[in-house]
Amino acid sequence: MKHFLLLGIWFFTLSTALADKVDRLIKEEMDKHEIPGLALVVIKGGKQIKTAGYGFANLETKTPATKDTVFEIGSVTKQFTAAAIMILVQEGKLSVDDKISQHLKNTPKIWSDITVRHLLTHTSGIKTYTGLDGYELSKHLTQEQFIGQIGALALDSKPGDKYAYCNTGFNLLGFIIENLSGKKYMDFLGERIFGPLEMTSTTNREPSIIVPNRADGYERVKGGRWINRDSELTDIFSAGAIISTVGDMAKWDASLNTDKILTQASKQQMWTAHKLNDGSTKYYGFAWRLEPMDGHKKIAHTGSTSGFTASFSRFPDDKMSIIVLCNSGENEMANIVAKKIAPLYFSDSVAKN
Repeated sequence: MKHFLLLGIWFFTLSTALADKVDRLIKEEMDKHEIPGLALVVIKGGKQIKTAGYGFANLETKTPATKDTVFEIGSVTKQFTAAAIMILVQEGKLSVDDKISQHLKNTPKIWSDITVRHLLTHTSGIKTYTGLDGYELSKHLTQEQFIGQIGALALDSKPGDKYAYCNTGFNLLGFIIENLSGKKYMDFLGERIFGPLEMTSTTNREPSIIVPNRADGYERVKGGRWINRDSELTDIFSAGAIISTVGDMAKWDASLNTDKILTQASKQQMWTAHKLNDGSTKYYGFAWRLEPMDGHKKIAHTGSTSGFTASFSRFPDDKMSIIVLCNSGENEMANIVAKKIAPLYFSDSVAKN
């Protein structure tokens, strides 16, 4: 009995020391980069061993960022879009090797060889619309208008020849989800993913929606000062329009260890590196990046929107996940923090702390 008591005290002391070290590291990074606010969760062996908020959700009101603060997750949205596609695959409503013209109306002839798989892996050759004029949120383009507008542009490459990150492809996947399900994209996610997983704070970033605990986004301008993010947003739809909390994202992470939403076969497809036409491998699956980190297998994605960055990393061999959400629009800021934290929690590192 005494042995177990001492072991428990040792583990508690080790965990506390590690938690303090993580807090110090995060505060150092926040000071270094002047990050307004941040929330994170570290999951190990299926348990949340570190969940915290730092800094401010709103710099004007000095509202603290907490584990319940709602941030934009940007392109981490894409894994929900990919999951929705795989749900439809599981139900026999489509194949990832279907031509997209089977499921979208009035597609241009130059898209005739593009498949759903090409969209999922950023290998369609379609030009990405983000950065182009005419796709602002205020315009609320319909599916027909969007396809007509982007479809008038030449392909950047032959389908399957080249990997080029493409938000257009994930918007088109959102339209396919709507066409095959008969539901709005966000309603489908709500019914099939968010609702079953009780992700109650996860929804659309639409500015007109009242969202409790929503963080404000910030961009840095010349001279280093922060400003409120640009209000003229691009309509990023199923490529990046979801907002969430670290707690809700932890529920999504937990579901990936089960067959509740996705079958093992679906997840295997999503987490398999894609091959290009020339046989070379691109370490990207269906909305998941597959590059290892320091010799540790890693399945991850980052997100960035005006005023926000996000990072969601799974380390399956370590039975560990790290989720960081941040209201700094500086490039990869959440991922910079996540990469600093991860080594502290790797299996072969914990014992050394």
